[in-house]
Order: sequence, then C-alpha cells, then structure tokens
Amino acid sequence: QVQLVESGGGLVQPGGSLRLSCAASGSIFSINTMGWYRQAPGKQRVLVAQITRGGSTNYADSVKGRFTISRDNAKNTVYLQMNSLKPEDTAVYYCNADWLPYMDYRSFDVWGQGTLVTVSP
Repeated sequence: QVQLVESGGGLVQPGGSLRLSCAASGSIFSINTMGWYRQAPGKQRVLVAQITRGGSTNYADSVKGRFTISRDNAKNTVYLQMNSLKPEDTAVYYCNADWLPYMDYRSFDVWGQGTLVTVSP
C-alpha cells in the first residue's frame, strides 16, 4: 500500500509564505512525476505545479514566480514553497505521484489526503 502524507498547510496573511511537504511511503521502486494540485471551494481540482524525476518543472500561470516545486528523490518527498500568497490561493492542496512498484513495468497514480491553505488577513 502506497501512501502520500502531506503537511505544512495552515492560515497565513496575504503576502506571507508557507512550505508544503509530501512524503510517499510503501513498496515503491521509483516515482516518476510528482505534483501539487489545489481545489478551492466550489471549484474543480487544478494543477498547481509538477516536477519530473529529473527535475523538470511545470507551473500554472497563476503561481509562476511565486511558487517553487522541488523534490528529494532519496526521500520520495516533494515540496511546494509558496511565497507572496494571495487570498485566491486559498484551497485544499493535494499531492499526487506517478509511481512504479517492484517487478512491474506499469505505473500507478496515488493522491494524498489534502492539506488546507487559508490566506486571510
């Protein structure tokens, strides 16, 4: 059983910063792409940022220049540094990973339980 456990969410004032972490555990041979998504109240879940195993990144236009995604392959962990936060960044943030088990060529998708980020005065 592979699990993703997120941490780092909370309440922050506009202009502030938060750092989210997501650690994968279980019988994992390798993890391909890891990413962060968010879902605001009444809206669909959307991509925030992705990072490949090799370090290539992709960001939503709304967070470019403010958020930075990174990962530690040895720890199967992905991070999201969020700076200059705005009220519109308020959402539940979900971690996602595309992982490979041992002795299997197929990859699987797994989600974390989500962590709430609230940006408010």
